[in-house]
Amino acid sequence: MQVEQLSTASGAVMQGPLLITPQVFGDERGFFFESWNQRRFDAAVGTPTTFVQDNHSRSSCGVLRGLHYQLEPEPQGKLVRCTSGTIFDVAVDMRRPSPTFGQWVAAELSAGNQQQLWVPVGFAHGFLTLSESAEVLYKASGFWSKACERSLRWNDPEVAIAWPLAPLGIREPLLAVKDAAAPTLAQALAAGEVFA
Repeated sequence: MQVEQLSTASGAVMQGPLLITPQVFGDERGFFFESWNQRRFDAAVGTPTTFVQDNHSRSSCGVLRGLHYQLEPEPQGKLVRCTSGTIFDVAVDMRRPSPTFGQWVAAELSAGNQQQLWVPVGFAHGFLTLSESAEVLYKASGFWSKACERSLRWNDPEVAIAWPLAPLGIREPLLAVKDAAAPTLAQALAAGEVFA
């Protein structure tokens, strides 16, 4: 297993999210890899992590899910992987004291590269489907809670995520109603809906 820290658009290394590349054993029969190992994961992130929920979504090309996060008392870290198709997966730092607050990192996850993105507590998470369809599986360290769930506007100019929409031939992604109406980072900060 190879673990890599990601850099923001400004070049700053963001503490927290990690891109994980498993060791894949392949031959003419196909491939095998260990998609989850508690000991190796805990060593990679530096702290014991317990996952309590697994989620699975299927999305069409141009669908953008997110950016979602959960506040206390039920925050969620997510270990995300794409098992079919390709996604542009994003984490936004929502930790107010962090030097990278409001900045983002991204990785292209696909069934082909088998990479995973660890999005720890304190980050908003979302993804854009780049292929005809994509299936995404993720492990969550907290249970889903409607009372704790928050969203961040996908196209907030202050965050300025470089979503790869042009290669898809679209100007706007397909969004859930709640994601289209999500607050900006400034609005979330004013409402105290960030991590202290």
